[in-house]
Parts: sequence; structure tokens; C-alpha cells
Amino acid sequence: MKKALLAAALAAMMTTTAMAETVAVSMAKFDDNFLTVLRNGMQDYVKTLKGVDLQIEDAQNDVGKQLNQIQNFVASGVNAIVVNPVDTDATQAMTKEAERAGIPLVYVNRQPVNVDSLPDNQAFVASDEKESGTLETKEVCRLLKQEGKSEANIYVIMGELSNQAARQRTQDIHDVMKSGDCGVTLKIIDQQTANWSRDQAQSLMQNWLSTSTPFDAVISNNDEMAIGAIQAMKSAGMDMKKVIVGGIDATQDALAAMEAGDLDVTVFQNAAGQGKASIDAALKLAKGEHVDQKVYIPFQLVTPANVAKFQTKN
Repeated sequence: MKKALLAAALAAMMTTTAMAETVAVSMAKFDDNFLTVLRNGMQDYVKTLKGVDLQIEDAQNDVGKQLNQIQNFVASGVNAIVVNPVDTDATQAMTKEAERAGIPLVYVNRQPVNVDSLPDNQAFVASDEKESGTLETKEVCRLLKQEGKSEANIYVIMGELSNQAARQRTQDIHDVMKSGDCGVTLKIIDQQTANWSRDQAQSLMQNWLSTSTPFDAVISNNDEMAIGAIQAMKSAGMDMKKVIVGGIDATQDALAAMEAGDLDVTVFQNAAGQGKASIDAALKLAKGEHVDQKVYIPFQLVTPANVAKFQTKN
């Protein structure tokens, strides 16, 4: 009788273990404020689920390391894979690795170059970048117009040029300028990349300040770089009330900068929501359920007038 009970218990344990689904995640890098919120969103969501194991690895911004992680995920037979790409132009190899193994794959936050030709069991979860830079730039235009300006000199700080979001957000700025929707004639003094980095943006702004060229606004592809530019301007003794600064992501540091009167506009990108939706899509695909190949979480404009309601969203 004891042997029978023991065998039944072991069988139950094995069944429970077998039923657990493993979702493996490769993040571009852990050392990033926004991506940390996204990663936490995944972890918090999985804690509410039963029978789901989450494995998250740091690609450390290395394309080769990330591909190797995908290959290891495939070899270990995980149920689904989620990827936040290091380089959005280098996603085809990862797509093929997962497709050959028949393992569902979901790209999150950063749009893969092959987004329009993904296999049936793969998807992309993010926010539509055409909204982000457009919302940001139009608000900068509104603020400049409110100040009575008909023309304005601006600097543009771009993210990593290998990243689709950086390219699209920069294109959004130019599209608004060309559309006539701005109401102010924007003149770009210079646009350069700071690779999403606060430190690099600070150095870049210091270089721009050394030219003594007058400017009215700084439009940044993300909040981290906007904050770096702000730090450089404040160190130089600039009056932040005389320059408009815009960013994207609505990170907690950005919201604090806005409350301090340094950042004028940002755009809320629901990182935690993207994390949750990517896991949800991966689990559905693993079960053979239908998932839209493009799942978009809307962007929202954040200004000093509504900043308080975003304090707890990230």
C-alpha cells in the first residue's frame, strides 16, 4: 500500500512538472531603466499564473550572445521564446532558429526587420512608434507656438541607429516638420546619436553648448538621453525655462524631471503592459491559439498637466 501511495505521489509530481510551461526570454540588456520596467512586467505577470516557469537572460547588448541564447533555448526545448532584440536588423537568424524547431517566438518592444514576414507562430508586441515621435514633436511645436515663436532652432538626439524605434522616432520629427502641422518652422541645427545613453547625451550636449549656438528646443528619442541633455544644460548654468525639452517613455526619472520643471514633454510607453502582453502572446501561441502578429499598446502624451496620473504606471 505504501509503495502504491508513493508511486501515485511521484506520478502526480511528474505530471505537475510536465504541465509547467517554460517561457524563455532574451533581453537586449538588463542595464536600462525602461527595459527593467518591461522585464519586471513579465515577472509580475507570471507570478499571477500557475504552471508557468520564466527564464530571463541578459544579452548584454551583444548580437552574437543573443543568438546563442536563442539556440540554447531551442536546444533545451522551451515552450516559447520572447526576444527583446539587441539589433532589430539582425532578427532573421533568430526567427529561423525558432521556426525550424517549431517553437513560438514573440518579439517585444523593438520591431524586427522581418516583422511583415514572420511565420504563423511568431508575433510582435510593442507600441506603434509612429505615434511616439509624432506626439512628442507636436507638443514641442505647441509649446514653442505658445511662447509666440514662428521659427525655432532645435537639436535632435537619436537612439541607437541599428534600432528601428530610433529611426522611426527621428522620422516622426521630420514628418511633423514637413506636414505643416507644427505651426512653427523648425530648423535642426544638428542631430546625432547618443545610443539611448544618459551619459552619452550629456557629453553630446556639452559639445553642442561649446559652439554657443542659440537653440530653443531639444527633441530626444528617449527620456534617458533627454535627462542627460538636461544635466549638461543645468551644469552650464542654463535657465531650463528658456528651452523646451522632450523625451519618450515616461520613466520615473523623467516624471521626476518633469515635476522639477526641467522636462516639458514625454510620451508614456507602457513597458509593463508590453511585458505582460508578450508573455500572454507566447503562452497562447504555445497552446496553438490565434494571436495577431502585431499587438500594439497605445502611447499616451504626458505633460505637467497630467503627470501625476502616470506616477504609478511605471
